[in-house]
Amino acid sequence: MTGASSEATQATQATQATQAIETVFRIESARIIAGVTRIVRDVGIAEELAQDALVAALEQWPESGVPDKPGAWLMATAKHRAIDLVRRKETYARKLAEVGRALTDTSPPEYSEDPAEDIDDDLLRLIFTACHPVLSTEARAALTLRLLGGLTTQEIARAFLAPEPTVAQRIVRAKRALAKADVPFEVPYGADRAARLASVLEVIYLIFNEGYSATAGDDLVRPALCEDALRLARVLAGLMPKEPEVHGLAALLEFQASRIPARTGADGEPVLLADQNRAKWNRLLIRRGVEALHRAGHGPYSLQAAIAACHTQAVRYEDTDWATIATLYGRLMALTPSPVIELNRAVAISMSQGPAAALPLVDALADEPALKGYHLLPSVRGDLLERLGRAAEARAEFERAATQTHNARERQLLLERAARCVSE
Repeated sequence: MTGASSEATQATQATQATQAIETVFRIESARIIAGVTRIVRDVGIAEELAQDALVAALEQWPESGVPDKPGAWLMATAKHRAIDLVRRKETYARKLAEVGRALTDTSPPEYSEDPAEDIDDDLLRLIFTACHPVLSTEARAALTLRLLGGLTTQEIARAFLAPEPTVAQRIVRAKRALAKADVPFEVPYGADRAARLASVLEVIYLIFNEGYSATAGDDLVRPALCEDALRLARVLAGLMPKEPEVHGLAALLEFQASRIPARTGADGEPVLLADQNRAKWNRLLIRRGVEALHRAGHGPYSLQAAIAACHTQAVRYEDTDWATIATLYGRLMALTPSPVIELNRAVAISMSQGPAAALPLVDALADEPALKGYHLLPSVRGDLLERLGRAAEARAEFERAATQTHNARERQLLLERAARCVSE
């Protein structure tokens, strides 16, 4: 009996250690890859070494226990392996000398309110490196989401509404292209920096969105991704103060981040916008968003920030200026046409003019290839049908949306809405 009890305890400890490893690695992987890239100057090799550190943790932590600073342990292990690799290759001898102090720095970089310090952030270097012009726009975004966001290929594919094999090939080819071109690990300056800015903004935007509404898993929100994206947006705003769209993106993320505390309930269940406790919205982030919006322009991120500002200005859900939001979505649609934007515009129109006015707009999107398998399309249609009193049709749409989402929390919410249609 004692032996069986001991084995059960060991199994429990091993399981807890494995869960801790997965959690820590998900949070710290971007910083580890960035720190190792500074040594090996190859993002592909850096990612492999980070994975090696993960394997080492899986082998050692279940027996030795989780260290007091697990992130620093992983960083140190990955860097030591990187140093060993560099030393084994004589061609990298000079690079080993150049990194100097970095070889003994085993702690992951921490956020500072001082923009001057954040400009030297390895994460920022990594995102500009991954957004080098040698790569296509799609490849830049996919690679950076993989390296900076720690997203799986499947999650990236859903973020891009693209086939998973296509995204996987983009990532592999992007790593090879960067290695072949010997792209320096640095924050560029002058015209080169400006040329890469659009891709950098897109990547930060996508990283935040994945954190704000996780495409898969058991959690609706992944705060670590939102925090990384928001921090990088702030760094860019300090780095490029004369770029209006940088401030537009920063404003958008500040507004969206302000609502995160109210987006989930006590058990992590989703809370719809209409039901959110607005007292939980972070007023400091809203003020930061307003300040950034004053410095923004009229580009796509600035327009989205203006839409988000409309929500934050409404004391109650019933006070939301849906007519202005619909107008802003119309301007956004004219600037960057997208079926997703049109779907959002239809939602705003349904709130300002009624569901009957919006249903034809949503039905017109049914055959859009980019929205095939996109769960929010049937979800929105179900909401409109429910409001029109067509409960049976609404139930079918909510059930269809539930089969298309890969997020457990969203699936549960959609099935609950379908059941509510049955009861009504």
